[in-house]
Parts: sequence; C-alpha cells; structure tokens
Amino acid sequence: MIVAIDGPAGAGKSSVARALAERLGFRYLDTGAMYRALTWLALHDGVALDDGPALEALAAAHPVAFGDNGTVSIAGEDVTARIREPEIDAAVPVVARHPEVREVMRGRQRELGRSGDSVIEGRDIGVVVVPEAEVKIWLVADPAVRARRRHAERDGLAMDELSEELRRRDERDAVNTHRADDAIEVDTTELTLADVVGRIVALVEAAR
Repeated sequence: MIVAIDGPAGAGKSSVARALAERLGFRYLDTGAMYRALTWLALHDGVALDDGPALEALAAAHPVAFGDNGTVSIAGEDVTARIREPEIDAAVPVVARHPEVREVMRGRQRELGRSGDSVIEGRDIGVVVVPEAEVKIWLVADPAVRARRRHAERDGLAMDELSEELRRRDERDAVNTHRADDAIEVDTTELTLADVVGRIVALVEAAR
C-alpha cells in the first residue's frame, strides 16, 4: 500500500509522514530530502544550479538512498544533517524547478515507493509520482501557523522573514504543487501531530 501526502511547506508533511510510517510500519520516503541531497552534491561538486542537463546527469549517476534509521545519503556521503542548512534552503528551489531533474527524481521515487508499503510525501506525489496510491492526503495549515513551525525548525530567521520566505516559496512551488482530485484534505492548523496521524491511520485501515 502507498499513502501519498502532499501540501505546501510548513503544513506538517514531514512530521506527519514520518510519524505515520512509524505507526504503520511502512517505509518513509521524504521526496524533498532527495532534491536537497542533489542540491548539496551539486554545490559540493561545483555543478551550476542553472544547468538542467548537468544536474540531470548528476542525479542519474548518484541515486539518493535512505537508511533504515532515516538517514539520507548520496554519492556515498551521509548528508542527513547537511541538507537542512540555510544554504540548501536557498538553493534547492532552483535545482527542483528543472523538468529533467524532476523526471529523474520521480523515477527514483517510484522505484523506492513500489518496493513495499510506503508513506511518500512531497508536492506532486498523488498526481504525478504515484497516482495509483490507495490513500491520498492533502495537508494544509494557516500561513501564520506554518511560519511558526518553520521558526521552530530554523535558527537565525525572524518570524516576518520566515513568513515572507514561505510566501515566496509558495509562489515558486505552485507549478509543482498539485492536489489530486481524490485527495482528502486535512487542516493541521489546530490539530496535534497525534490527531493528524490518527485520522490518517483510520483512512488507511478503511482502504485495506
């Protein structure tokens, strides 16, 4: 079974998907981490971020891997912590916007997701990556709440800066943020993580 979780930044996708996968005993696949890992490798190897074909070749040559303990690696390097640095935050949208890069990544995502029961989160999962997913969730949250969540994760940025960053990111990501017609919306604004996971677990059980 595949559970697809989509939605904008700060809606709770990663936290929910990780907790849900643990609860269900499914594989957790963070597609955003894959683009971040590729961005790290491009910066590390000096590949121009505006060179789509070069980034495509880099992604094809170095598939992103996930460890059982949640680690992310690329080209033999554990980049779990490094891909969350501000430099990667700023650069990853540039890398992810290249259509050829997204095609390589989507192929890898399908490969990983179809290898067993999986929870896959991102921005085009239920529509493009695995449209056959048995359960599709669209997470949303109030913009102010999304900014507060990002503030808790990021040091050194003021709340107003984060709010503006999220607004700009929403605009950039709009072309690759797709809601499946059969996705079930869950507004996480006033829900705890346990509440959200509980709701989705019920949907999974009903779909089995």
